[in-house]
Amino acid sequence: MTIEELYDIYKAHPDVQTDTRKLKAGDLFFALKGPNFNANKLAKSALDQGAAYAVVDEISEPNKKLIKVDDVLQTLQQLARYHRQQLDILVLAITGSNGKTTTKELISAVLSTTYKTYTTQGNLNNHIGVPLTLLGIREDAQMAVIEMGANHIGEIAGYCTYALPTYGLITNTGKAHLEGFGSLEGVRKGKGELFDHLRSTGGTAFVMWDYDYLRNMSEGIAHRVTYGTRGGEYITGTVADNREFLAVNITHGARLPLLKTRLVGDYNLPNVLAAVTVGAWFKVSDDDIRQAIEAYTPTNSRSQMIERGTNHIILDAYNANPSSMSAAIENFARMDAPDKVLMLGGMRELGPESVSEHQSLVDLISRYPWKAVALVGGDFAHVTHAYTYLPDTTQARDWLKQQALDHATILIKGSRGIAMENVLES
Repeated sequence: MTIEELYDIYKAHPDVQTDTRKLKAGDLFFALKGPNFNANKLAKSALDQGAAYAVVDEISEPNKKLIKVDDVLQTLQQLARYHRQQLDILVLAITGSNGKTTTKELISAVLSTTYKTYTTQGNLNNHIGVPLTLLGIREDAQMAVIEMGANHIGEIAGYCTYALPTYGLITNTGKAHLEGFGSLEGVRKGKGELFDHLRSTGGTAFVMWDYDYLRNMSEGIAHRVTYGTRGGEYITGTVADNREFLAVNITHGARLPLLKTRLVGDYNLPNVLAAVTVGAWFKVSDDDIRQAIEAYTPTNSRSQMIERGTNHIILDAYNANPSSMSAAIENFARMDAPDKVLMLGGMRELGPESVSEHQSLVDLISRYPWKAVALVGGDFAHVTHAYTYLPDTTQARDWLKQQALDHATILIKGSRGIAMENVLES
């Protein structure tokens, strides 16, 4: 079956699923497989649940509703590319080491006030999530915002071949996924593949001008829209307040004094500036930009402010790397808050640098006064420190209860694999 023929089927059944637990009647099921699973074995079950067709690369018994292809994942990606080619819309791709999901959510909220905008749901930003996001775009779309995650060279370049972005934004590059990228330079090369695509296709890049490396990475791109705290030609802004939630003053390019967000931490300033810049570039009104940003409330353990009794908890447990950890610790140290408690989970995917990076964080922590510090799991077990070490979140939860904290402010942060949100379980 050709991609064109499969596309005709997709148009009749545009809801695509790769998970039988989420199937609805009439869906198109793609039976993906990997090292530890093979959804070809679930194809018959998917059809029994009401799937219109199942795309497979293995067939145990004939069925007219089974569509046999050479490789299901490649077919999913090829179908996404073909669908993208039929859409006459603006596509903004976002990548970076830190803040890309928050930036994507803020930008989508702003653009959605004025345009029919489709965007990545949650963090479906990988080789499966990106094509699924593209296939979720309907004919009424005017814009799409696509988040792209990566942990090795060549990944972003691959996404660009089927997302075909016309605009791009790199939030930053830091010490994330060093195990796959090998070094900070490797991170910049991998994330920079988005700018390489824009450079070769005449696209437009939104560039945070404060970061010299993004200036350099974006050289040669036909159109650059710059923003920052200083020197950005299109939008500039500064932190107005960071005592509880971040407030921002836009000092150039839009009339948005004292933009009050529900985000915690001045490290979110570039994310807010990016959203204002994209909104202003696409002629979203200042009032709509303000309304969208001020209404956005982070979820899914991303810089959430939680009140438990008299205590204030900053839960930022969705992900962690040396760059985001350092920013969170330093922001927390600057906050005007009583009895500050740090609970940090170990970082993942740092390769041979893992122990030294954990040691560097402990050295950073030691520069500031804290009521208490608990280090949880990972390579915190292999560094020198004078703080409490707990091997897992169950013991961390029990430790937190035993502290009987009152009017304290607590920062909980760690890599996804540590699941630091479990510390707050009853």
